[in-house]
Order: sequence, then structure tokens, then C-alpha cells
Amino acid sequence: MGSEADSTNSKNPPPAASLTLLLSTKCFPIKPSPPPPASSDSPENKGSDEMNGHGAASPCLSAKATAAAAIRKKPGGWKAMPYILGNETFERLATFGLLANFMVYLVRVYRMDQVMASNVINIWSGLTNFAPLVGAFISDSYAGRFRTIAFASFASFLGMLTMTLTAWLRHLHPPPCTALPQAMNSSHPLCAGPTGGQLGILFLGLGLLSVGTGGIRPCSIPFGVDQFDPATEEGARGITSFYNWYYMSFTVVLLITQTVVVYVQDSVSWVIGFGIPTILMLCSIVLFFFGTRIYVHVKPEGSVFTGIVQVFVAAHKKRRLRTPDINDSRSEVAKAAYYDPPVKDTALLTKLPLTDEFRCLNKAAMILENDLTAEGTPTSLWTLCSVQRVEEVKCIMRIGPIWASGIVSFTAMTQQGTFTISQALMMDRHLGPRFQIPSGSLVVISFLTIGLWLPFYDRVLVPALRKVTGHEGGITLLQRMGIGIVFSILSMVAAGLVERDRRASANSHPGLAPISVFWLAPQLILMGFCEAFNAIGQIEFFNRQFPDNMRSVANSLFFCSFAGASYLSSLVVTVVHRVTGKDGRPNWLASNLNAGRLDYFYYLLAGMGIVNFVYFLVVARRYQYKSTLQHNKPHFDVELSSGTNV
Repeated sequence: MGSEADSTNSKNPPPAASLTLLLSTKCFPIKPSPPPPASSDSPENKGSDEMNGHGAASPCLSAKATAAAAIRKKPGGWKAMPYILGNETFERLATFGLLANFMVYLVRVYRMDQVMASNVINIWSGLTNFAPLVGAFISDSYAGRFRTIAFASFASFLGMLTMTLTAWLRHLHPPPCTALPQAMNSSHPLCAGPTGGQLGILFLGLGLLSVGTGGIRPCSIPFGVDQFDPATEEGARGITSFYNWYYMSFTVVLLITQTVVVYVQDSVSWVIGFGIPTILMLCSIVLFFFGTRIYVHVKPEGSVFTGIVQVFVAAHKKRRLRTPDINDSRSEVAKAAYYDPPVKDTALLTKLPLTDEFRCLNKAAMILENDLTAEGTPTSLWTLCSVQRVEEVKCIMRIGPIWASGIVSFTAMTQQGTFTISQALMMDRHLGPRFQIPSGSLVVISFLTIGLWLPFYDRVLVPALRKVTGHEGGITLLQRMGIGIVFSILSMVAAGLVERDRRASANSHPGLAPISVFWLAPQLILMGFCEAFNAIGQIEFFNRQFPDNMRSVANSLFFCSFAGASYLSSLVVTVVHRVTGKDGRPNWLASNLNAGRLDYFYYLLAGMGIVNFVYFLVVARRYQYKSTLQHNKPHFDVELSSGTNV
């Protein structure tokens, strides 16, 4: 992990996770703040002097203004966490409760073949994970986080209600076959496929779920961080603990959906299996509004994307200018040529210094004649931008290549919800003489790996590594992400080896392979380590390295990695399905896995992972961590310093 975030994690590890502890404020490590004055309850009372998206006042505010702003933050803190985390938890229960066994639902209820069902899941997952980018834009620019979460929660509820109706009402899904297939991948001439209207209702429900996810996921973390004041040590540590609890709640949700919900869907009823998440989604809406008077609301500040475009337009207009070198002996004279006013926007916690990286963009901040009014403000933001705005754009450009590396590793991760389930359906899933493990529940092995590894990593491994490396987090965030990529490669290699043996066993024994489903555990455990290192590392990396006024965008970017992975997975599946199987050769992704070569598909993903790892090493070594003017932040929350150490 990187910089101060890592040291705080190691010094203040979260308590042991459980659902009871998660929803009980008395178990949190930070004592809730006392009640606020009544005037701070309403978002309308928050003006330009309100706390920023991270709960800290601008360093340019006076001490009196900072103290007044801190008082306004006291309604939130840990008192607001049960409502915010509860809403996010129930939303995930709804979404993941659907996705956990959705492959089986599409094949058994909607009579889709394996490739079509996989592509539907991948396309929907891609749309769902791209939606947070739109939600972040609407939240940061117009609606604000509270209103965005509220609207998105209703959309999620309507989506889950629609999905429940597709399972409940007979005319919304294909009729049952006159003779049920013996296995998931079997076909029967009397099994009718879905009509256009049935698919339309199905996709409507999925679309509403995507809208809900697009509003809740990018806003839940920033909205939770809004409730703390990082200008105090208590608030800064509270933010770090919030990150831990956020991901711990995520793991708890996945454990529940992959066990209880999947079992109900498989063994009881699809209607009840979808109905439970629907009711929980309704509970999340009620729970979220219960905390309305406790929340601190941050006003939206206009489109951050417009500011990004303004930098490129202004730099293009001044493209013929020569940029002075800010590192030469006349650096003070050089810096005087740039528009660098004090940061007065309270949404900015740190002041970014001018750098020479992407120097062509510095032209956007160069002052020319008639660029400033008599009051010293730009005559047009399309011709003159501040150094702060230019450096924010540079932060995004630096992160882009790192972000791209996550797509391939997440592509391997998406196979857990598709072909891993298909493998499990054709293996011995019995646990004792009477109980059969639902195929969708096998992924819980990955989540158990994460839940057991994270406490050991934070409390034991990080302190030990710190003594060796001298780094506060033991290892940097980029090193953590790179280790995760290696685990994704190993997972695909293990998956290929297991599939080779499973196929050989099945072809020598008619019917299901007499091989235990727990042979899938190695690939799932390795993928759990991939997520613990790479996914969590990305979450913190984006939140630490993105500009402070783009936190919602930073969180949405993480989900965009999964979106890209879903679309890449769909593309690879389609290409492999069409290219292989010609000239009498076996189709790698045949409907009957025993006649295909799924192991070759896994090896292909492992090869893609190796290429991706080499690419990651190149871009990671060139990456410079975001630097800040340190006097603008307290010592305990210093951003990562500039450098190329990975």
C-alpha cells in the first residue's frame, strides 16, 4: 500500500468483521461526534464555506472559518455510518444476489445456451460498471451525492421488483419443457426459447439495476467520507477505518449472496430467491432516509469534466507558446508567468504544485495580455486555467495507463461467475449423502480467502514488511497491485490444469465427472488473493491519486475497470467460439464442456495476463505519485510524494 494511507491502516486495524458489528456504532473505533446546531442539518444551509468532499476546510480559510466548518461536520461521523453502509450493503445484496446465480437462471429458466448467457451477463456487467461514471458526473455536477443515492436506490428497487416478476409471472419467461433436460447444457426440441417481449422485460429490469448501481456505488464512499473531518487526527483515522469497514461489508454481502441467496434460488424457488433481495432493497431505502438529519451535505460544484476540456482547449489555443522550465535557476520568474491563485474552493483539500510532466498542458495556465480582468480573474476559462486545474488534469492522465492494466486481470476474475459455475455443474457437488452444494456458492471460497487474509495482512505482514522496506505500508500501492496481477495469472493456470483433469475424468465416466467440486478451490483461492491485492489496491490508489474534487469519479473509475473487463471477456468468448471448432477441431467453448477445451481458454487468459503484467511493470516504473504542497495538510494525512518508486 502507499504512503500515509498504509501507515494508518497498520496502526489502526479494524475490529473483527461481522454483520452485527458492522451495524453497531458502538463497535466502531472512532467515537461519534456530538450533535450539531440545528442550522447545519439542511443542505440549503451549506454555502461556499462548507466543508469539502473529504470533510476538510480549504487551507486558505481562516482559522475561525475552519473551526466553524468543523462544527458543521459533527452531525455525521460514525453516527451516520449505519445508514450509509446499510444502504450500500442492501444494494449490493440485491445486485449480487441476482448476479451470483444468474448464469443458471438464464440457462434453466430462459433456455439460453451457454455462450449467449455468458455474453448477456458480460454485457450487462459492463453496462452496470460503466454506469457509475455517469452517476459520478451527475452527482458532482448537479444533483449532489444525497439526491443521487436516493434516486438510484429507488431505481434498484424497481429493477429487483421487475426481475422478481420475471420469475413469478409465467408469461414473462419461456414455458417449462415437456421433458426437463438432464443437465444444464442439454438441449431438447420441445424447450422453447424466450420471446422478444420476454427478453425486453428482462433487459428492462437489468437496465434499472444498472441505473441504481450507477448512482449508489460512486457516491457511497465519498458521501461516507463527507461525514468526517480530515483536518483532525480523529477524522483522518475515521476515514481510513471507513474504507476498511466499507470493503469488509462488501465481503460479508458476498458471503451471504453466495450461500443463503443462492441456496434459496437453487433449492427453494427463484421467486423467493429474487424476492428476498427485493425486500432488502426496500429496507435500504428506508434505512437511508432515517439518517437524513444526521448527514452532512456537500453542494455540487459544477461539471469537473468541463474543467478538463477547458484545460485542453486553452493549451491548444496557446500551442505555439514556449513553456519556461520551472526547474531552472530562474524558476521563480518562470512560475510568475503562470496563473496560480490561492485555492479558495472549499472542495479542494490540497494545493498541487506546478510540474514539468505533460509540459504542453502548462500553456493553459500561461498568462498573456488581456487574459486577466482588472480584479485579477480570468476573462475566459477557455483561454486561461489555473495551475491547480492543469495539475488535476495531469493526475488523471498519469492514472490512465495504470487503470488500463486492471482490465485484463479483472477479465480473469469475471470467469468466476460464468465458466467456473459451468464446471461446478458437471462435477460432484455432494457434501455428505443428502446435501448438494449450489454451483453458484463455490465462489464463496474466494471471499473467505479475502476475509481471512486481510486481517493477517494488516496486522502481521505489513508491520514485518515495514521493518524490511522502511515503507510505512510495507509495500507501495503499485507493488500491491502488481502482486495481484501475478495471482490472477496463477489462477488461470490452475483453472486450466483442473479443467484438463475434470474433462479427462468425465470422458472416461459417462455422466458427471466423479471428481469433487472442491478441486476448483485452488483457482478460487488464488483469485481471492488477486482481489485482496489488486482490487483493494486499486480502490485506495484511485482515491489517493485522483484530484480531491473528483472522488466520485475516482470510485467510478474502479468499476469502469470491471466494465472493460466484462466487455473484453465477452469479446474473447465470442472470438474463441467462432474461430475454434473449424475443420473438425473441437470448439473450446462447446455447449457440452466435456466435448470442448475450456482448459485452452483458461491458458489463453493466462497468456493475456502475462503480457498485461509486463505492460504494468513498464507503466508503473514511469508513474509519478501525486505531489502536494505539504503545508496545506496535516502531517497525518500527507499525500503520496512525487517519485517513481513502485
